[in-house]
Amino acid sequence: MTSGSMSQRIKGLLNSPRGRDVLRRGRRQAAKPGTQQKLQQLMARLTGWSSRRR
Repeated sequence: MTSGSMSQRIKGLLNSPRGRDVLRRGRRQAAKPGTQQKLQQLMARLTGWSSRRR
């Protein structure tokens, strides 16, 4: 699969009713305080991990 066809498939998904539903659910989950806290913890671990590897 070429990168062009992959980007076309992604664009097609995002413009479909199913894709819009997935985005809507994702935004709803991302707005929750508990999810934001988990993401911040994950980013802190990843940031710390990458700086230790240098």
